[in-house]
Amino acid sequence: MSLQETLSNQVKQAVLTSFNVTLESVEFQATRKEFPGDITVVIFPMLRFVKGNPVQIGETIGNYLVEFVEDVKAFNVVKGFLNIEISDSYYINFFNGIKENETYGFVSPNAEEKAIMVEYSSPNTNKPLHLGHVRNNLLGYSVAEILKASGKKVYKTQIINDRGIHICKSMLAWEKFGNGETPESTGLKGDKLVGNYYVKFDQEYKKEIQDLIAQGQTEEEAKKNAPLLLEAQDMLLKWEAGDEEVVALWKKMNGWVYEGFAESYKNLGVDFDTLYYESNTYLLGKEFVAEGLKKGVFIKEADGSVWCDLTEDGLDKKIVLRADGTAVYMTQDIGTAIQRIKDFPDVGGMVYTVGNEQDYHFQVLFLILKKLGFEWAENLYHLSYGMVDLPSGKMKSREGTVVDADDLVDEMSRTAGEISEELGKLDGYTEEEKQDLYKTIGLGALKYYILKVDPKKRILFDPKESIDFQGNTGSFIQYTYARIQSILRKANVKEAVAQTVEDLPLHLKEKELIKQLQLFPEVIQNAAENHSPALVANYTYDLVKEFNSFYQNVSILGADTDNEKLLRIQLSNTVANTIKNAFSVLGIQVPERM
Repeated sequence: MSLQETLSNQVKQAVLTSFNVTLESVEFQATRKEFPGDITVVIFPMLRFVKGNPVQIGETIGNYLVEFVEDVKAFNVVKGFLNIEISDSYYINFFNGIKENETYGFVSPNAEEKAIMVEYSSPNTNKPLHLGHVRNNLLGYSVAEILKASGKKVYKTQIINDRGIHICKSMLAWEKFGNGETPESTGLKGDKLVGNYYVKFDQEYKKEIQDLIAQGQTEEEAKKNAPLLLEAQDMLLKWEAGDEEVVALWKKMNGWVYEGFAESYKNLGVDFDTLYYESNTYLLGKEFVAEGLKKGVFIKEADGSVWCDLTEDGLDKKIVLRADGTAVYMTQDIGTAIQRIKDFPDVGGMVYTVGNEQDYHFQVLFLILKKLGFEWAENLYHLSYGMVDLPSGKMKSREGTVVDADDLVDEMSRTAGEISEELGKLDGYTEEEKQDLYKTIGLGALKYYILKVDPKKRILFDPKESIDFQGNTGSFIQYTYARIQSILRKANVKEAVAQTVEDLPLHLKEKELIKQLQLFPEVIQNAAENHSPALVANYTYDLVKEFNSFYQNVSILGADTDNEKLLRIQLSNTVANTIKNAFSVLGIQVPERM
């Protein structure tokens, strides 16, 4: 039982004994720095049930706790706040219970519970991954890892958008202007090569529009009548009809892209358990639309189109099948969700990592699945996130103004290298060790900068600002971890951790550090519940600030007594493990030296 749970029960008992009133709940908060105390009971909410002066009520409860709760050593009351001081022995006993647990804060999966499937990335195969995909991947991967750490079984997946007019645009441009180029002949990653032809299509398409306008067509007419667009549309029809040449070209160019994506995912440090392809799933939902028609979930209009009327639910009417019987995106998403449960019967819920421009789409999707009667539809969550902006402005794929994910990772490594060289702390490193370290620092800076922000907020991303060895950055936290490792290398850590320290008066900084460590399991659970890596990132920064304050105020290896030295080595080791665990669920590595 946690300290707060113990105190809550005892405060309720104190109020029942002293005032003959039963409290349903007790409100706690952290004690303000200017007052003695470790945890504060807020008296004001009790005044609805307990009549009297809040200071006197606080005094009565405080005296009860000192008398009947072993770990409460003193208290003070400030207005309506009861500040409780907890004994050092409580904190030492707690710390002794966690110091040898290398996975402290993490919960083993419960075999009885249903699994969760987390979808992220879901790129189009007409272009390489860009900065927007980076936020998507980092968020989805981290949420999956946090859910695992909270005790859930998790499957990581994506659906690859490998069909449609945008794919045909790249294919057609390569066919017309590519002269047989391949990733091997150009030295380009396959996704970048294909992406270049998506940009090329747009450039040539715009030229054709201008030519048609010059011939007297309106801009709207020219956009519809441009020969390139008409050819791309014809190519899509051929693909859907199974034309051998078009399908062969599609397979070849998509193959190039998949190899490129695999390299990008490896660079980012993310992975997947299973993949779905839109080319396999875009017709999946049609049979469930037919099922929904029988149940009255959907209605068929006179023209043959099928709709779901959600007006009574505060939404609007949504088409699920066109008049010609072809599927729309909603149809595909209905079918894919159901197929995933068929493929993984132990899945009881799903998390979709998709930008906030799709908020309405997922509202509709989840509601339709509920109306179709699927119990697991109650456990669907849209991990909606804001866009990533750059100091230079908005990104546009078809104009080639995106920030390429691979280029960004390389830039982050280069910037980390420049800063590290300036600091001049890499004596004795081989060139290979330096490059590995630069990548660890650069990628850590990128991931932390993105993940420390609440997912729903927009981000203005500045690569240089993200790599700073001071402040709330990944680099600062990595540097503190490396500093702790430097201290621990001078001590016999295994021997120190195996020993038990008892009956030692704690320095204020030692107690504050233990209190911060106590919060970690709750942070993991809250982050899982809220699908927010930001809670873990900012907790880790607070832990590191607390450690640095401890480091500056007490001597670790030069402590006055052997017991003090022992405890401080153990504390340093546990803080390092907690940083490593916290960063692991953010997908960030920690270097042993910096």
